[in-house]
Amino acid sequence: MIEVGGHLVSEELIKENFICHLEKCKGACCIEGDAGAPLSASEVAILEEIYPAVKPYMTAKGIQTIEAVGTSVKDFDGDLTTPCVDTNKECAYVIWENGITKCAIEKAYEDGKINWKKPISCHLYPIRLTEYPEFDMLHYDRWSICSTACSFGDEHQVKVYQFLKDPLIRKYGEAWYQELEENIIALNQA
Repeated sequence: MIEVGGHLVSEELIKENFICHLEKCKGACCIEGDAGAPLSASEVAILEEIYPAVKPYMTAKGIQTIEAVGTSVKDFDGDLTTPCVDTNKECAYVIWENGITKCAIEKAYEDGKINWKKPISCHLYPIRLTEYPEFDMLHYDRWSICSTACSFGDEHQVKVYQFLKDPLIRKYGEAWYQELEENIIALNQA
């Protein structure tokens, strides 16, 4: 781990290569797993507020799920997450374009209907955060469904942190990202 702006960053994020390859995986991370996308309490409030603008982009099953359980739920560990259709299937906010999963929230954002892109946990994936009162720990979440993203990253020599520059800046700011890059340069020179 390296320390950046008071947060701990796994060295895997600076050593491993990764570029999402949606044409190959079809966005499997949005439809697989044992729970929806992790949410913060502030994101729960945002989802409640923006739902009317996102709803027209959603599938009938997604709408049915949200209207039955709400815009967010607590998973089996008691953590806040997006709801899943048919229990542990796709995220309720999933839509499909040409056989690839997309996010109804992000589509509403792209169309200028809302000013929030999507949950930060989705935007940061495959980085997962463990949040403590004093600091965050940023981990690399290895998942077999992302093997083509690892190969694609190897092919183009793009590190996880480079691929996720925009969401890292969204979460921690430009100065934090610059400090991350400076730490990586120093680490490589050591």
